[in-house]
Parts: sequence; structure tokens; C-alpha cells
Amino acid sequence: VSHPSCTFLKLLQSRHGTLGCFSEQCSPCPVYNRIDMDNTCLTEEGYLEKYLGPRRSSVFLPVCLVYLLIFLIGVVGNVLTCTVIARNKVMWTPTNYYLFSLAVSDLLVLLLGMPLELYELWQNYPFLLGKGGCYFKTFLFEMVCLASILNVTALSIERYIAVVHPLRAKYVVTRTHAKRVILTVWGISVLCAVPNTSLHGIITLQIHSAGPAGNVNLEISDSAICTLVKPRWIYNLTIQLTTFVFFLLPMVTISVLYMLIGLQLKREKMRQSLEAKSGFGNDSFCNIRTQQQKARRRQVTKMLFVLVVVFGICWAPFHTDRLMWSFISDWTDSHHKIFEYVHIISGVFFYLSSAVNPILYNLMSTRFREMFKEVMCHRYSDFLPQSKSTTAG
Repeated sequence: VSHPSCTFLKLLQSRHGTLGCFSEQCSPCPVYNRIDMDNTCLTEEGYLEKYLGPRRSSVFLPVCLVYLLIFLIGVVGNVLTCTVIARNKVMWTPTNYYLFSLAVSDLLVLLLGMPLELYELWQNYPFLLGKGGCYFKTFLFEMVCLASILNVTALSIERYIAVVHPLRAKYVVTRTHAKRVILTVWGISVLCAVPNTSLHGIITLQIHSAGPAGNVNLEISDSAICTLVKPRWIYNLTIQLTTFVFFLLPMVTISVLYMLIGLQLKREKMRQSLEAKSGFGNDSFCNIRTQQQKARRRQVTKMLFVLVVVFGICWAPFHTDRLMWSFISDWTDSHHKIFEYVHIISGVFFYLSSAVNPILYNLMSTRFREMFKEVMCHRYSDFLPQSKSTTAG
């Protein structure tokens, strides 16, 4: 007997590793149990397509083109960000340490995560990397997801202390403290990525056939998939807790922090305008230097505020995707159709979040823009003599 709602089993296996029945009507689900071969006319490939869907995603080509564009922009931008921060001592600030950590997280997603997802869109099954590869894939996506939001949260707290409590910032907002926080962030991300990773593994379809020799269970090796192997309710609970603790709660906290930062900057601007009208201390060198520092602090804060807003927009579809999967138990055809679009959109925005940050730095930070130009021009000037000497020889 065909299970129509069980044929939608392809898209949801990359960024959060799950794959399985979408409806109780699928019970017993062929992924977790044996297939009763009622229709012996079907070939092995026919059974695979019947229960696992087509091998190649129908949206592979357009998604691949979009992903490759994001990949090129993201890798070049994040490598430039890391190079600029690592090579220039003037960029060794606590804020830039967090941006460096965020760039490393983005590079991990682009260099390791995106190729895995593109491969699975090209060939949904079999999963060729084995159990270790399945664990690695699930762990990687979960870890960078957690590390990104924790880096952004730590960065926002650092900005809040620097702007609202400048006296305390001298002792708290330091490079040593930033390094400790970043190590803690990655440590927490590694530990908290383990539960979801442990819920996954490799499953293959089995054919149950009866013959003269008795009942025989044949495993279809080409059906191997990296999927959820533990009870569904544990996964649902894990996803819901993760979304609350590592997305909703941090985003609310960050919103409150930037609201307080905005109020503080507004008060400073009003105070500055009053001092300008009164003419008090306008010509003093210390006052001019202080005003320049405040202007630069406002520029950095605005850039980071935009970064947080873009981060929230890019990651919201990803968590919507996960929550939709964990909350809906009775899947209909309309649910499947909506989910397909949500999953594709969440994937594009997920990777876009790893590519957009360097663009924001270039647009909103004068110092980053100058450093980017310096690094790129330096590399270009290093390349020119080499190419000339080659043609001359």
C-alpha cells in the first residue's frame, strides 16, 4: 500500500539532520521498519523513490547557483575580515575579537556546511559518509548555530557596557576578557550541540519478503540516510528548548540592550548640543578628542546594531523551519508545500547571514573599509611584479 504522505522525505536532512514520516498515517513508517513488498513489479529504484522521494532535489540548479554566489562573497569577505583583524594591531580591540570569532563561525558554515548540503540536494540518498559523517554534519550545523548567536549576544553586552557604563568598561571590556568570553562561547556551543547530534544516525530501508526458504529481510544499501533515530518527542523537545534558549531569549535580551544603548546615545547627543550652544570647552583639545571618540563609538554601535538586526532577520526563517517541523504532527499536502518553500528560504537566509557581515563592515565602518582596501591593494601590488616577470621571462 502506498503511503502518500511518506513520499515527502528529502529536504529536511541537511541543516538539522531530521528525516522521517510527517504523519501518523505513515505508521508503520517504512524508514524505521520493514517494507512489505505488496507490489513485486516495482524495481529497487522504484521502491527507493516511492518511500524516500527522488534522488535529486527538483530545486537543485537554482539553489546551487544562489549558494555558489553566497559562497564566493562570504568566503572572500570573511577571509578579508580575519586577515584585517589579525594583521593590524590597531584592530586588536575586544569588539573586533568578537567579529573575528563570528567570521570563523561563518567560514565553517560556508566551507564545510554548504558543500554537504549541496551534495545532499544533488543526491538525497545514499548518505556515503557513514555514521561518523552523519554525526559530524549534524554537530557542525548545531555548533555554528549556537556559536553565532552567543557571539552576537556577547558582542551586544560588550557594547552595552562600553556605552552605558564607560567607567566599568575600563576593567571589563578588555582583550583578555574578550578572549575568555569567546573561549567560553565556543565551549558552550560544543557541549550544547551534543544532545541533538546524539539523536541522529544512519538508517536503511529493509525489504521483507517471504519465500520457500522462509521470511528474509534484505537491506537496501542505496537507501542509507542520515536521519533521526531516537524518539521524535525527544527531538521536538530539544529543538523547542534550543530555539527558546539560543534564539528567542538572546534576541529579546539584545533588543533591550540596544534600546538602553540608544537612550544613552540620545542623552549624550542632547548634552553635546547644549554644550555647543553654551560654547563651554569648545576649543579645548581634550574636548575635541572626546567628541571624536564619542562619534567613533556611535559609528561602531550603529554598525553593530544593523548587524544584529540583519542577523535576526536571517536566522528567523531557520528557526521557523525547525519549529514548524517539531510542532506539526499531522502533515497535509498544503503543509508539505508550505514547508518546501520555508525550507528553501531558510537555507538561503541561513547562508546569507554568513556572507553579509563583511559587506556591513565595509559600508558602515570607515576603518574596516580602509583596511579592506589596504589588504586588497597590497595583494594586487604583490601580484603585479610576479606577473610582469613571468611574461618577461
